[in-house]
Amino acid sequence: MKRVTPLMTGLLAAAAFLACDNGPVDPNDDPRIAIEAESVAVNLFTSASVMAAVFSITEAPQFVSRDQNVATVNASGAITGVGVGSTYVVAALSSYPNVRDSVRVRVYSDSCGGARPDFGGVATAEDRKLFSYDVNAPLNLQKTLESTTNGVEVSSISYSSPDGGLVTGVMWDPVTRTSLRPGMVVMHGHPGKARDFAALGQNYAQNGAVVIAIDAPFTRRAGTLTFLPLDAAEQIQVIKDLQRAVDVLRSRPNVDDDRIAYLGFSWGGATGALFVGIERRLKAAVLVVGHAGQVSHATGREGFKHISSLSCARRVGWIRAMAPVEPIRFVAHANIPLLLQNGRSDEFIPGYEAEELHAAASQPKTILWYAAGHGLDQQAGFDRYDWLVEQIGLDVRS
Repeated sequence: MKRVTPLMTGLLAAAAFLACDNGPVDPNDDPRIAIEAESVAVNLFTSASVMAAVFSITEAPQFVSRDQNVATVNASGAITGVGVGSTYVVAALSSYPNVRDSVRVRVYSDSCGGARPDFGGVATAEDRKLFSYDVNAPLNLQKTLESTTNGVEVSSISYSSPDGGLVTGVMWDPVTRTSLRPGMVVMHGHPGKARDFAALGQNYAQNGAVVIAIDAPFTRRAGTLTFLPLDAAEQIQVIKDLQRAVDVLRSRPNVDDDRIAYLGFSWGGATGALFVGIERRLKAAVLVVGHAGQVSHATGREGFKHISSLSCARRVGWIRAMAPVEPIRFVAHANIPLLLQNGRSDEFIPGYEAEELHAAASQPKTILWYAAGHGLDQQAGFDRYDWLVEQIGLDVRS
């Protein structure tokens, strides 16, 4: 009888081995494969191994998990728990598809395991108050002209953040245009900075928009996500900073207040899913290679790698702090058309994560997929531009 094997939290070396009763292999014997354990248990975010014995032929077994939302398994049989629940890991032989054995895998989370929390449904009015700020506070906008190219003034800007310090960024202004112009707020990914979008800002401004790109709070402190409660505080701060960016655009005499759009990439796409649920003055928003939020990503079957090495206490503390501001809780409150763009071969954001965001987003929404990685492709750039032509009145692409 197989024995029940609890697998410990450390990564164990997986193995497949041949069993031939210490004698020569009889080629007339039917190939067989057998997994030693009848069931295994592994803690969330930890790894362990299964061993499969192959009889009568010399062939390494192939392993597959029936539910990769619960556990993954690599070619050596190392199982990693990525979601609380149970599934089966199957060992099979490629030359004999019907020769296989399976083992039940249970993934549990101890009191400090860091499982994906119950986000509690769509954000409430009380939740949305986290992002309120004094709209009458002075902006203290500082603008320094850097260059003028093809009728576009490029300026470094700063203004007061409602949560302290200065928001830094870049503005592209088509100063030779005489009519009211659409406005755009652009948000970079992680890691990243406003100046990553110099070419994009110049292009959109040459085609009629006043564009502001701002630096995230982690960029301004020359850092990245900390996986500490600071990340939640900065998630709240950046939403307030983005609202103030809308204030800056509305303060410009050449901006049409009714034609302001948001454009966010990667982390900026995910953050944008939160922003559109808070900001009521936008006309449209594009969320490029976004996902449901940092907690959703870090507790998924791919993103868990970002927090699996953290101590349990740090993991749980971070998840607890971040869950109330998870973007997927807010995107349903969007009151504008949304364009969501994702890549089928995205090396950072798996398709199932993008689909979580797509499903939660409010209508009207346009969902476009591309046979591309995280950077998408030229067609995606054309598609988002043409969509914004319809939404906020950019110049038609020639």
